[in-house]
Amino acid sequence: MRRPSFAIYGILGAFVLGSAFPFYWSFLVASRDNSVLTGDFTLIPGGNFWTNATRVFDTVPFWKALGNSFLVSGTVTFSVVLLSTLAGFAFAKLKFRGRGVLFLFVVATLAVPTQLGIIPLYMAMAEFGWAGELEAVIVPNLVTAFGVFWMRQYLLDAIPDELVEAARMDGCSLWRAFWHVALPAARPAAAMLGVFTFMQSWNDFLWPLVVLNADNPTLQVALEKLQSGYYVDYSLVLAGTTLATVPVLIVFLVLGRQIVAGVMQGAVKG
Repeated sequence: MRRPSFAIYGILGAFVLGSAFPFYWSFLVASRDNSVLTGDFTLIPGGNFWTNATRVFDTVPFWKALGNSFLVSGTVTFSVVLLSTLAGFAFAKLKFRGRGVLFLFVVATLAVPTQLGIIPLYMAMAEFGWAGELEAVIVPNLVTAFGVFWMRQYLLDAIPDELVEAARMDGCSLWRAFWHVALPAARPAAAMLGVFTFMQSWNDFLWPLVVLNADNPTLQVALEKLQSGYYVDYSLVLAGTTLATVPVLIVFLVLGRQIVAGVMQGAVKG
């Protein structure tokens, strides 16, 4: 196998630097005072990052918001991956009446803008007594149409029909066939869906802003308070943004091996 040329490495390196630079720029501004945007341009970090981070902790309920975001994102990610894999397995490998119509309906919901459902969804959450509570952010996102579509498309080719039929003939129940046959095969796609879902839930701003109150915010809602007012301290804002980005990077690093495995598996099939 021929090794990639230096040009390929150069292009990949340029993409990596271009992707990492916004995060480094956020850290650069967060490590200085607000004069960094009007003074001389420099790529050398200052020594004020922990001072600005402390100001973030004193300005907003950062730790409570961080815990809320972990609870919401973790619960939503686990639920979406599990339920989407179950639904994807059913749509891909089980034969039942109305399967095509139901799947078409699921895909059609992707075309409906999220903003259209905010008012009736808020009314429903208020009726349940969940307005201002984390349940209002978690429950509506326990399963997504994109997750079902993603897992169904992957499982169509990842598992031969004969393998599922052989498991059933050997005495496996439908649940055991899913657990021992479908779930191991779906692991790379489930890991990628988990990363996408965690990032989307972690960065979600509009719905938590609408349904939660100032005493029980998620991290993105809490960080919005850093830039309220006439004067915006960008060092303070980007210090909070940098701190909020670190958990997403950790999740990506933890699941990175599964993501690479899924990409390589798809490349080999292609």
